[in-house]
Amino acid sequence: MKTLDTLTFDNRFAGLGDGFSTHILPEPIAEPRLVVVSESALALLDLDPQQAQREVFAELFSGNQLWSDAEPRAMVYSGHQFGGYSPRLGDGRGLLLGEVLNDAGEHWDLHLKGAGMTPYSRMGDGRAVLRSSIREFLASEALHALGIPSSRALCVTGSSTPVWREKQETAAMLVRLAPSHIRFGHFEYFYYTRQHEQLKQLADHVIEHHYPACLEQPQPYAVLLKAVLERTAEMIAWWQAYGFCHGVMNTDNMSILGITFDFGPYAFLDDFDAKHICNHSDDTGRYSFSNQVPIAHWNLSALAQALTSLVEVDTLSETLDLFLPIYQAHYHDLMRKRLGFTSAEDSDEELIQRLLTLMQAGTATDYSLFFRHLGDQAPAEALKVVRNDFVDLQGFDAWAADYRTRVEREGFEQTERQARMHAVNPLYVLRNYLAQEAIAAAEAGDYAPVRELHQVLTRPFDEQPGKQHYAQRPPDWGKHLEISCSS
Repeated sequence: MKTLDTLTFDNRFAGLGDGFSTHILPEPIAEPRLVVVSESALALLDLDPQQAQREVFAELFSGNQLWSDAEPRAMVYSGHQFGGYSPRLGDGRGLLLGEVLNDAGEHWDLHLKGAGMTPYSRMGDGRAVLRSSIREFLASEALHALGIPSSRALCVTGSSTPVWREKQETAAMLVRLAPSHIRFGHFEYFYYTRQHEQLKQLADHVIEHHYPACLEQPQPYAVLLKAVLERTAEMIAWWQAYGFCHGVMNTDNMSILGITFDFGPYAFLDDFDAKHICNHSDDTGRYSFSNQVPIAHWNLSALAQALTSLVEVDTLSETLDLFLPIYQAHYHDLMRKRLGFTSAEDSDEELIQRLLTLMQAGTATDYSLFFRHLGDQAPAEALKVVRNDFVDLQGFDAWAADYRTRVEREGFEQTERQARMHAVNPLYVLRNYLAQEAIAAAEAGDYAPVRELHQVLTRPFDEQPGKQHYAQRPPDWGKHLEISCSS
């Protein structure tokens, strides 16, 4: 294990030059204090967990001190925001501190969010607040624990520095990890500014460091789009299967690696509602839960447009046509597993859709707990329990009969079936009200609740004694929290 003093930096993105990012130092915050840390994220850097107990830990991961080999850079990019093109965005409150090379040969970006003003801050103050930093930390680590492709969160550092939003809050910083923070919007920036040489340089960088298999193909840039499309389709399938709503699927929030990042007004579904809008600022429902699939395809089309100087349009179009079937294959595979099936049958897709239609017709079907309870007991008994949450009882009974017949064809004992289903159906999910309770405590100076919630969410599938309250349905007030893009 390494110490804070022995980390190895290899800053590859900074090597692209000033046309891709701007060197700038983070603005210190007053009295940095560690709010919460992820030990599993520390392990990605080969850091001993005891390092988090050192006073210098909060100083380093708040940007108040810097490693000598760190090279803070604010990335430049553009993007489509709610469908409209914004020609120059960039890291307005974040900095890429550098890339850490671990003993396994993996590179991990250290990205500091809330680091102060940069040339890309526009009218913002470059700061993040405690509540948004905690929300992103919890989401990153919760998604990872569920198996959903995501950036990671190393830690949150709080402070006494005042920040004004709708009211006075305190500044905080989040350190997030990813193999890369390059976005669709990076490619759009160089395409729309007609910097085609830089666009090719960026594509070559991504291929060399993240998609080296493309180099073995006769059309590496076309294969790059296909690889990004495949990863993105799989990520969206995970979102839809597990009821995750991102809330702000702008192209500048879409990772070239097909991982979830840039968390804002996200939410996990409580009661199932395909039309759910988790972003209070999304007046048109552009980024509603049901729209995440077509929006992902739209965003990939925007990326493809940015690659037209490198790839023939017909090839790009043919690649984009692969998205929906790849997404559907992943989605149906995940849903089969959630329903306890180990094999695929032609009728499964209809069975899944009928279930979702029945859930939509009701007002009290908790999306996560439904699947968990479905595996608690033998099908006949489990179906009696979950039946109470449906309005169309006749429709549910017909579905339940078909489901039991389908389960019987699987031919497994209930003990094995339960173990298999509980391994993919979480008991604990990050509900908005749980995050809000932890945030309220942290804002009052008590970090114990956010740390405990984080620990519970690292083992979402395992029943944890004494933590039953984290597995409860939300209270009515918890279903109607309004979350916006405000940081």
